[in-house]
Amino acid sequence: MTLKAGTAKRGRRRGPAAPDPADTTPLTDRAWRALEEEIVTLKIAPGSVVSEAGLSARLGLGRTPVREALQRLASEGLVQILPRRGIIVTEIDVTAQLRLLEVRREIERLLARASAQRGTVDQRARFASLAEEMETAARRGDDVAFMRLDRAFNLLLLEAASNEFAQAAMKAMNGLARRFWYVHYRLVADMPLAARLHAGVARAIAKGDAAAAATASDKLIDYIQDFSRKSIG
Repeated sequence: MTLKAGTAKRGRRRGPAAPDPADTTPLTDRAWRALEEEIVTLKIAPGSVVSEAGLSARLGLGRTPVREALQRLASEGLVQILPRRGIIVTEIDVTAQLRLLEVRREIERLLARASAQRGTVDQRARFASLAEEMETAARRGDDVAFMRLDRAFNLLLLEAASNEFAQAAMKAMNGLARRFWYVHYRLVADMPLAARLHAGVARAIAKGDAAAAATASDKLIDYIQDFSRKSIG
């Protein structure tokens, strides 16, 4: 079952930010970050056909980093690159989301436990800060800020866990999962609850409590599975 973008009103929408001369992030990473956000938050809708040239102009970045970012997005399932046909943003598949969650539960539990065990002092402090920021964004109803913080949380989880095999698997899921949530959250989800559940994982990792982190991760996936099933109806 595939769905087009939902019709519910969204929160604060923000266009692509102008390149910041002080930003030292590699250009490919900047292009990926901008395009991933626009796809996840539906500014570039499912089913859209896009081009390297158009996206390069949209972002104010060269075609090489945009091309490399698109290749990364293709590996993450957010776009398809079709020879002689162009680049197509993938549709949203509800049944695939449920299958994805079966895998995500096991890997995310592992990542949460490993992050609590292996995270550095700085990484644990960042988890604690993210917990506060996610709850603040939820209270304000700022969906785009919450999406950005969720992406930061996922990337930090991969970094702190130090497991390249789990990292490769999760990279193929994170963007698809966030986009699915963004499409449906105003209809069937509870952003403050989602924020609290994410914060529960983050705080357990910040405390170095591996068992609590694994339990909190399962609670988060329980919620996401329930939310996904409700979206079908």
